[in-house]
Amino acid sequence: MHRGVFVRYERCLGCRSCQLACAVSHTRAGTLAEALLQGEAGGRRLFVDQVGAVKAPSVCRHCEEAYCVAACPAGAMWKRPDGVVTNAGSLHQCVGCWMCVMACPFGVISRGPGGQAVKCDQECLDGDGLPACVKACPTRALVFTTMEEFEAGRRRAALQGAAATASGGR
Repeated sequence: MHRGVFVRYERCLGCRSCQLACAVSHTRAGTLAEALLQGEAGGRRLFVDQVGAVKAPSVCRHCEEAYCVAACPAGAMWKRPDGVVTNAGSLHQCVGCWMCVMACPFGVISRGPGGQAVKCDQECLDGDGLPACVKACPTRALVFTTMEEFEAGRRRAALQGAAATASGGR
């Protein structure tokens, strides 16, 4: 089963630690200084937005039926055997037409170096198998798991809350 980054919205503070860690992990030197110097020119792979009081990161969902892959006329966007959707390592070159940007329902593809599309490619996984954004999150709002494991955790949390309410909070 494909593992992805899931968000526990109630935990996100909007601190952008995940965004910085992602940027750093995609620089050649792997330093904060290089990430800051590169800025938006390097392309963003993770976005932190706010709607009302809710702040949360948005990252590629690596969709089963990825619209960005279907929309790419150059064939640069593809799905790896491990389920990751990317244009990195493709046999075809991204031409910067932005069809993938228009097709993505989550808005998580941006302009990178040379005008090519960039998005989460999970190339930041380290020795312990966690993405940089997940490791950097101080509140553990981001989790790297399968959809089934994430759903089961949400159900357990809801059940624990219901059990605490039923027992009077004891």
